[in-house]
Amino acid sequence: MFPSEFTLTLRPHPATPAPVVRSIDVHAVLRADGHLDLAWCLRGDMVRLLIPEPRTPDCTDGLWEHTCFEAFVGVTGDSAYREFNFSPSGQWASYAFSGYRQRDEAVRCFSAPQIVARRFAGRLEIEAVVAPADLPPMVAAATLEVGLAAVVEAADTVDGCHSYWALRHPAPLPDFHRRDGFALELPPRSSSSPSSPA
Repeated sequence: MFPSEFTLTLRPHPATPAPVVRSIDVHAVLRADGHLDLAWCLRGDMVRLLIPEPRTPDCTDGLWEHTCFEAFVGVTGDSAYREFNFSPSGQWASYAFSGYRQRDEAVRCFSAPQIVARRFAGRLEIEAVVAPADLPPMVAAATLEVGLAAVVEAADTVDGCHSYWALRHPAPLPDFHRRDGFALELPPRSSSSPSSPA
């Protein structure tokens, strides 16, 4: 069941209309044990959306070329960040960056996230759990800056087959790597509640 507490809504980028998607709600919680819980709920015309079929869960590049749900996670004051891709197929990908789009090749070992995808009439839900060791290194008082996003692929649309969704779109073209798009702040685990994006 999709979490109801602290749910936010993604917005489509103005350059990528999404006539067959009604809404995408998202949810993020940093648990006391350090795991990051993430969830997306897409509502729309499921017949006209292209949703990857279930496959053997493994680490796979290029998931963003099809319907995919993404999280970008950094620590306040540090230019480094992590990217996580979750496909409804159960496949996943994780990447480390030292700065804007600068891959950190020294960090290549990630554990498999827990992914659960559910498809209903008019709705797709996906939940993912990221282990503490896969998040950016952080001190006890650090605040996580999170960008939640989605790429949605549709069929038989006249405005293009992909739409790009995020909490905030700071650039004329879709770009989830922009740090000013990491709009959600998750305070230290000792704090009680996250901060909503402006």
